Amino acid sequence: MTMSSTTDSVKVLTGMYAAEAEYLAAGGPGEGSFDLLAPFFAPDVELHQANVLPYGGTWRGHSGMAQFFLAMRQVWDTFDMLEQKFLAAGGTAVVLTQFRARARLTSRELSFPILQTITVKDGRITEVRPFCWDTRAIADACPRPYQQPQIDCEAVSHRHSSRTLWS
Repeated sequence: MTMSSTTDSVKVLTGMYAAEAEYLAAGGPGEGSFDLLAPFFAPDVELHQANVLPYGGTWRGHSGMAQFFLAMRQVWDTFDMLEQKFLAAGGTAVVLTQFRARARLTSRELSFPILQTITVKDGRITEVRPFCWDTRAIADACPRPYQQPQIDCEAVSHRHSSRTLWS
């Protein structure tokens, strides 16, 4: 473990979260350009969500990440990061984030922490494993079978707009 790789991991993560905020401010999935986030993720990135969640499963590559963001938008009316804490050692980081969200289908509001283990290699995120504090509460607030949406990532990457966050 070197101080440089630890510092680099934190820089990648803070850059990615800033780009995510910009992406969502531009309209997010289906509206904003995933190109804002793509430089922070390896082309073969994997995101592993708990299967019990309405957007559970493994999302692979840039296209999979774009699809994941669309899935989140379809499940949640709002999904706000309130506070984040980072712990990094080399290419592995742990991020504790407190969220407040409102389910699109039920309008139920939840506040919960998510702990993520994130692997950074060569300046890019290669793997994300989120651990939600209460997956049952999330599943109960979002009680519908979920099918992964399909968007044309190529077309979306060429559109840019300035819109507010999801609503």
